[in-house]
Amino acid sequence: MAKAPPPSKPARGQWWEKEGVRFECQGSGKCCVSRGEYGFVYMTAKDRVAMTKAFNAKNGANLKTREFMDQYCEKTDGVWHLKETRANGDCVFLEGGNRCGVYEGRPSQCRTWPFWPEVMNAKTWKKEVSSFCPGIGKGRLYSPDEIRAIVSEQTKSEDDLVNGR
Repeated sequence: MAKAPPPSKPARGQWWEKEGVRFECQGSGKCCVSRGEYGFVYMTAKDRVAMTKAFNAKNGANLKTREFMDQYCEKTDGVWHLKETRANGDCVFLEGGNRCGVYEGRPSQCRTWPFWPEVMNAKTWKKEVSSFCPGIGKGRLYSPDEIRAIVSEQTKSEDDLVNGR
C-alpha cells in the first residue's frame, strides 16, 4: 500500500531558482493517471470539504462531506485519499480522458502540480516531470518566488496529511 510522502523541502540553490520554470497545463490528463508509486490522490480535511462542494455544484447533489468521503474516499495507513475505483488507476473524476470533473475543488496535490517538493531537484525533474508532462517549458514563466510559494503550499498539505489534518 502506498503511504503519503513525508514532508520535504527543496534545498536552496536549486536549478529553477535562477530563471524560474515555464509551465502551462496542456490538458493532457497525464497527471490524473496512476504511474507506479504515484497513484493515490491524497486528501486533507480542507481538500475533502472543497471537493464535496465542487461535486455537489457540478452534479446538483447535496452530499455532506462525510457522505462524499464514504462514497469516494478511503484511508490507507492513516491517510485519506480518493478511492481507486477504475481498473486502470485513473482518477475517478477524470472525464473524457483529460478533464477534471471537480476542477474547482481539486485537492492541493493536483493544484500544485508540477511543483511538488519531491520532484524539484534537477535529476528527478528531468526523469519524472519534464519527460512526462507536456506543459513543461510552455506558457508563462513561474518566478522562483512563485515556485517556492507553491512548493510551500504542497509541503504544508503533506504535513497536514501525515498529521491527520
